[in-house]
Amino acid sequence: MPDATVLRLPALEIRQGRDRVLYSFAVDGKLLPQFTTISRVHRNSDHEIRGYQRPEVISHIGEIRTYLESEDPMIPNSIVVAFDGRVTFEPADVQPLGPGYSRFGVLCIPMDPSLPDEQKPGWIVDGQQRSAAIREAQIDRFPINVTAFVTDNAQEQVEQFILVNSTKPLPKGLIYELLPGTESRLPSPLQRRRFPALLLERLNLDEDSPFFGMIQTPTNPDGVVKDNSVLRMLENSLTEGALHRFRDPRTGRGDVESMLTLLKRFWTAVADTFPEAWGEKPRDSRLMHGAGIVSVGFLMDAAAERYLDDGIPDTANFRAELDPLRQVCRWTSGYWDFGPGLQRKWNEVQNTSKDIMLLADYLLEEYRERVWSPTRFRKLGAG
Repeated sequence: MPDATVLRLPALEIRQGRDRVLYSFAVDGKLLPQFTTISRVHRNSDHEIRGYQRPEVISHIGEIRTYLESEDPMIPNSIVVAFDGRVTFEPADVQPLGPGYSRFGVLCIPMDPSLPDEQKPGWIVDGQQRSAAIREAQIDRFPINVTAFVTDNAQEQVEQFILVNSTKPLPKGLIYELLPGTESRLPSPLQRRRFPALLLERLNLDEDSPFFGMIQTPTNPDGVVKDNSVLRMLENSLTEGALHRFRDPRTGRGDVESMLTLLKRFWTAVADTFPEAWGEKPRDSRLMHGAGIVSVGFLMDAAAERYLDDGIPDTANFRAELDPLRQVCRWTSGYWDFGPGLQRKWNEVQNTSKDIMLLADYLLEEYRERVWSPTRFRKLGAG
């Protein structure tokens, strides 16, 4: 087995802000697999998220490979790599005149062919498909520009991956699943979704949750409920519903455990009240469909409001609130009776704002008439 070597590459060190340091260099793309790896997103045995990349897209790699094998290819955009502390920078003895935020030198990268992928010093944060195409292309070499940073902090690698990819056509579910493991400031849309994403993660991973293992995410592709449906339900409640009272307006976070207690008790009651519809695929149950999850979320807000002064209702209380609705819900068969001329077959309710509003208003109206005195009922905005 060949001994470990050190790849020494001319590089430019660039300082950003007070503590951030980047390195820009060129390297033969054929060498990248010898010192970098792909950290594909997965969960370990303790349900902790590991890695952050999406699976290789074979068709996209093939297109890039075909281009690389053409007569005069060019890839001007950099591959982004996160190195650990084994990679070092040696500044040149003499620096040319120039701005004080950059200097020339040599980047020293250890290369050991005997190391397994997970022990290589570099992880590709952005450019997975390009690096794979260079690896597979029938060419002798292809120099590629690399922008790198050095950190032993996996959280920082994930944060940079999110920031680099949030403006690209990356699956949103992957970014949302990574959000709970970040702490630094992110773009506003992602910042707002970080806390709901944390609640979703707990609902999906806590064994006492009625949603345990049921929410479909990149690391749980067999889940039956779309992650975005649950996120919408959580965001609605956090904004002006039952979860809002546990939220800290200063930070946008809140009392996670109290929120989860309410969520688990209510949705356990939903599962108990509609057992024939719970846990089925959305095509077989409108309860597990986006329209059902979001609409019933408004029902959760209304039911919890009845106990506003008494703390969090227990599961039995919620079951009592929901039981009168069994006779009017058509989750798996029959027709919804939304009013004169508004009968809909059970599976014709779609995941659109209009249909969600229609279903939510219907459930809330039936709840008001069958359970809650009209004088205490506050109609929640379903749209």
